[in-house]
Amino acid sequence: MGPRLARVVPVVHTERLTKDYGPVLALDSLTLDIGPGITGLVGANGAGKSTLIKVLLGLVPATGGRAEVLGHDIGSDGAAIRAAVGYLPEHDCLPPDVSASDFVVHLATMSGLPRVAARERAAEVLRHVGLAEERYRPMGGYSTGMKQKAKLAQALAHDPSLVLLDEPTNGLDPAARDEMLGLVQRIGRDFGIAVIVTSHLLGELERVSDHVVVLDGGRLLRASRTDDFLDATGVLIVEVIGQDAQQRMADALTGVGVMTIPRGSVLTVDAAGSPDLHDLIRDTATDLGVGLVRLHADHRRIEDVFADAEETSDG
Repeated sequence: MGPRLARVVPVVHTERLTKDYGPVLALDSLTLDIGPGITGLVGANGAGKSTLIKVLLGLVPATGGRAEVLGHDIGSDGAAIRAAVGYLPEHDCLPPDVSASDFVVHLATMSGLPRVAARERAAEVLRHVGLAEERYRPMGGYSTGMKQKAKLAQALAHDPSLVLLDEPTNGLDPAARDEMLGLVQRIGRDFGIAVIVTSHLLGELERVSDHVVVLDGGRLLRASRTDDFLDATGVLIVEVIGQDAQQRMADALTGVGVMTIPRGSVLTVDAAGSPDLHDLIRDTATDLGVGLVRLHADHRRIEDVFADAEETSDG
């Protein structure tokens, strides 16, 4: 008899979890398992993402159902959960006249670290997030990106097993957004800490997440590996450059029985049943003297999950 495989214990487990605010049903009988790795929690504003995080932390009580975080029940083990979990809140909550170093040290000691260990840990995590040179400045003078880094540092200060990051890229410019997403990946993949990260910007979560959970109106729309969301669609993307290149390419392909549909600056081609289509497209581009910039399979995106749901509900 072979060795028995160890069962992977979910980082988060919910059963019919409900939060009813009266006018708004923020969580609607949500049943969900979230495992290790980086999980993207995605949905439009008002989908229930922030409410779920606050319920899991015990910051707001559930109306119904139950949930466990790292094996601890949210109803009875709130203190144990908060000791093992780091939390980056969505909104600005930093005292402006306090340095990042003092802030992180204070929160690390509140999480149970002795003061000397808290100072060492604060210096370490502030270096990891890129605030080593700015750690003694009052946070009121920080840019939005620096404030988000300080919030991330305090979430990591007590060496948590799980971090909950609520809209960590909110308000950031593109460069700061990329830097924050890089930090999220590093936490999950280099440090081995489980991460749940929320965003309403779907493309961000495709980039950094191992798994994606889609919420809509407090309900679970879909949960799966990110790769499963991005399956090939059976369509090829073709991008060409040159004088009237797109139109000439479309006309030439149509002339040999290959239908194309323009999509912005590219053409889409149905690849079903055409094993030599790649070669045909390359040869056509060469014959026309146009530059072939892109030729690859199109993939579904997370946005398509919402579109599918809308079509189902309309039908």
